Amino acid sequence: MKFPRLLTIPAVLVAAALTLTACGGDSGSGDVVRIGTTESSPEWDIFERKAQEQGITLEITNYSDYSQPNIALSQGQIDINLFQHLQFLGEYNVANNADLTPIGATQIVPLGLYSKKHKSVADIPPGGEIAVPNDPSNQARALFVLEAAGLVKLSSDTLAPSPADIDRGASKVKVAPVDAAQTALSLESVDASIINNTFLERSGIDPLSALYKDDPESPGAEPYINAFVTRAEDKDNPTYQRLVEIWHDPEVQQAVAESSKGTSVEVRRTGAELAPILQRVQQTIRDGQ
Repeated sequence: MKFPRLLTIPAVLVAAALTLTACGGDSGSGDVVRIGTTESSPEWDIFERKAQEQGITLEITNYSDYSQPNIALSQGQIDINLFQHLQFLGEYNVANNADLTPIGATQIVPLGLYSKKHKSVADIPPGGEIAVPNDPSNQARALFVLEAAGLVKLSSDTLAPSPADIDRGASKVKVAPVDAAQTALSLESVDASIINNTFLERSGIDPLSALYKDDPESPGAEPYINAFVTRAEDKDNPTYQRLVEIWHDPEVQQAVAESSKGTSVEVRRTGAELAPILQRVQQTIRDGQ
C-alpha cells in the first residue's frame, strides 16, 4: 500500500512540505528529489541517509491514502513515488489516460488474511463476513487470496475480479468491501479482514499473525511487484536510477526485513523488465472495461 519526523499531509498541502526544487526531469542536474510515499517504516530513515551520502537530498512527503501520490506525480508536485505495485499503477494509468512509468522494482509483500475472532481459516464459520479493500487492484488480489484459502469461489477467470464475480452459492463467506484504511479497523466487527501491510503497521498488527497469505514467488504475483515510479519523460533520469540502487543497499534491505518481520520479498528488476508486465496489466484492465 509506512518517520516520526514527518507529518501526514493531503496533496493540497504538498507545497508546504516541499520547499526545494528537485531534479524534476532535468536529467539529474540537481541533487534534491521530491519523493512521495504512504510509508513510514524505519527503512526510510536509512534510505534517506544513504541517499544523502551519495549527494542526493530527499524531500519526502508522506500521504495518508493511496489516491494522492500518483496525482501529485502527474501534476509535478513530486518527482518520483514509491508506494504501489504494478496492478495499482495500471489501474491509475488506464483510468486517467496517464503514462506513469516504473523504473525499478523494490519488493513484493504478501497480502494476508487476519482475524481477532478466529485462530485459523477453518475456524471461520459458513456465512462469515470478510472485509476486503474496495479499490479495484487490491480488491482483486484480496479475492484471489480468499479463493486460494478456500473461502470463496469465483465464477469467472478474469484477472481483475470484483465481488460481482463471486459465486455466492459455492462460497463459504461473504465479503464486505471497505476503504483500505478501514480494513484493520473492521476487525472488531467482521470475522476476518484482508489487510495491506501499510495498515498492519499503522494498527500495530503482527504480519506473522496472518491466517493465510498469497505466494509472492508465483508467476501470478508479478502484477504485485512494488516499484519506484516516475513520469515517462523522467524514466532514464540517472539520479532516480541511483535511488533504485540505494534502495537495494544491504543496510536498507536489512531494515526492510526487520520492519516487515521477514515477510517482504526483495525483487530486483529493471524498468525495462517491469514495462511489459505493466503493459499486460493495463491491457487486461482495458479489455475488462
